[in-house]
Parts: sequence; C-alpha cells; structure tokens
Amino acid sequence: MSSEPSQFRMMHTMIRVKDLDKSIKFYTELLGMQLLRREDFPEGKFTLAFVGYGPEETNTVVELTYNWGHEGYELGTGFGHLALGVKDIYKVCSALEAQGAKIPRPPGPMKHGTTHIAFVEDPDGYRIELIGLDTMR
Repeated sequence: MSSEPSQFRMMHTMIRVKDLDKSIKFYTELLGMQLLRREDFPEGKFTLAFVGYGPEETNTVVELTYNWGHEGYELGTGFGHLALGVKDIYKVCSALEAQGAKIPRPPGPMKHGTTHIAFVEDPDGYRIELIGLDTMR
C-alpha cells in the first residue's frame, strides 16, 4: 500500500430526480446542504444541481440530475445509499420526521454492531443513511 497521496479525489455522486425543486428543498432545508450551483443544458434537455456541505473543490457533493420531461426512474437494485454523519441521530431523525421526511428505518444500533444508524428517504425514494457520529466504534 502506497503512503503517497492518491492522484484521484472523490468529487460527487449523481442521482436522477423527477422534481428538481422538491429535491433541492429536501437536501438544503431538511439535510442542511447548500445549493452550490445549478445549470440548465437546453440542447441536452437536462438540468444539473450540485448540493453539499462545502465547496466542490474540497468536498464530495451530490449531483442532482433532472432530465426534462422524464416522469421518474426505477431505483434498481445496484445503488445502495448515500451516507451522512450526524452528531445526535435521535434528535436529527425526530426533527426530520416533524418536517415530513419519511424515516423507513428509525435510529438504533446496527445489526452486529454498536454504531447507531437510521435511514431517511428523499422525495424520489433514494435512501440516505444517517450514522450517529457519537456512537461509532
């Protein structure tokens, strides 16, 4: 294993969404991300919006791709989930639920471990794993 820095850097994860404004609202208002940039591509009939917790130059972000006129997507079985670390998972999940977010897996210890996790769904049904940073071992 090399101790030299990698020439690669994780930049973003892309997910396709059916209602861009609704998705931006979920990621910014409920999960506290910032809308970093949004760009329309009229010739390609799509819009990209990048959301995250800091500048793209130094942080991994989420690319929300909206293909104009597309009714939605099947989630498939290959994609797993996004993961976000949180300080108080129970408080965060309670606040998310109070704002109307769907929590299909309430917070609690993960199977075969002590770290507490939960899952929240975005408007398109993508799952975001919440990991209790204060419970990680």
